[in-house]
Amino acid sequence: MKYDFDRVIDRKGTSSSKWDLNQRLFGREDVLDMWVADMDFPCPQPVVDAIKDRADHPVFGYTFAPASLYEAIIDWVGRHYNWQIEKEWIVFNAGVVNGLYSAVKAFTQPGDEVIVQPPVYYPFYAAVKNNGCQVLHNHLRYDESRYTMDLDALRDMFRPVHTFPARMPKIKMLIHCSPHNPVGRVWTGSELKALAETCLENDCILISDEIHCDLLSPEAEHVVTATLSDEIRDNTITFMSASKTFNLAGLATSFVIIPNEEWRRQYIDARAGANSGNIFGFVATEAALRYGDNYLMQLREYIAANRAYFLDYVTQHMPELRVVDSEGTYLAWVDMRGLGMDDCQLQDFIRNEARLALDDGYAFGPGGEGFQRFNLACPRGILVEALQRLDKALQGWRE
Repeated sequence: MKYDFDRVIDRKGTSSSKWDLNQRLFGREDVLDMWVADMDFPCPQPVVDAIKDRADHPVFGYTFAPASLYEAIIDWVGRHYNWQIEKEWIVFNAGVVNGLYSAVKAFTQPGDEVIVQPPVYYPFYAAVKNNGCQVLHNHLRYDESRYTMDLDALRDMFRPVHTFPARMPKIKMLIHCSPHNPVGRVWTGSELKALAETCLENDCILISDEIHCDLLSPEAEHVVTATLSDEIRDNTITFMSASKTFNLAGLATSFVIIPNEEWRRQYIDARAGANSGNIFGFVATEAALRYGDNYLMQLREYIAANRAYFLDYVTQHMPELRVVDSEGTYLAWVDMRGLGMDDCQLQDFIRNEARLALDDGYAFGPGGEGFQRFNLACPRGILVEALQRLDKALQGWRE
């Protein structure tokens, strides 16, 4: 079927975190919401139909993932990423962030060190700190248009610290974002291999958050980190979900793929007591993975067109801003340092002059200062209005 992504769906009054919390989160009701990674598009019709069919049964008791859901995941990962996985490797979570907390809990002790690559998805920091561990920053390199990993600096992080007496790092884990949120990089196989081999050489578990892997620009190709070699596979824990691709975040269901049997047992033990999904989440995920290919194809095309429109408008009308090159996700990472504002000034300008609800760059950690993250997964009309609001605010700023 043909999906109408131009249709504006009124989400206010639906307990939408994105649209119903403006006063609490942004200090005013009239901001236009383009922040959290939550699409303003309808779910695929097969997902809606599957949920309705299950809702016709009047009992919603304790549940578990059916064999057919495991088969749908195995088929999806095999068809799209040429990764042949086994049912036993799959473990369900209430969401990827929920799973990250379980992973840090399972494989670290308080005081251990965990590497992240900022600017990066901010819940990574909380998952580390709230488990009593220390965050280490392997900063991404930015050349004013594109980001790359600083692999030399990463290797240096594993070397002894030259104090007296010398201190050995206590690095147990690296949490990697692929594709990267917020900077939009779809990492190449060679980049991922260098990263993964560095982790292998230093007995560092690689946690790969690949929740955005389906959301690619036309020229990009996602490489699942764990497919690079058998050794890398056994040292990598891969998080995936249908939630971003098919707009199912409210159904609180994701999965993690852990080929290493010993690590899988440790992870499941650490996850004990945590929710691992629900009836409608399981039903929706299976329907999306079985019948969502056509939806995904149309979605990618629409987001690519939104991104092109966004880039063209900013280039023509807002020379002070720079849109970072992006190969994946439906997010735009915009460099606003040319405005000469500190983070508080920029936040005030975006919220109160442009009347936009965006994600402040500084929340993504070091290197995010002076940036803003836009969510482009919205009808074109909303995108146009957001750009016009920002353009008008900038005209006032210039005067």
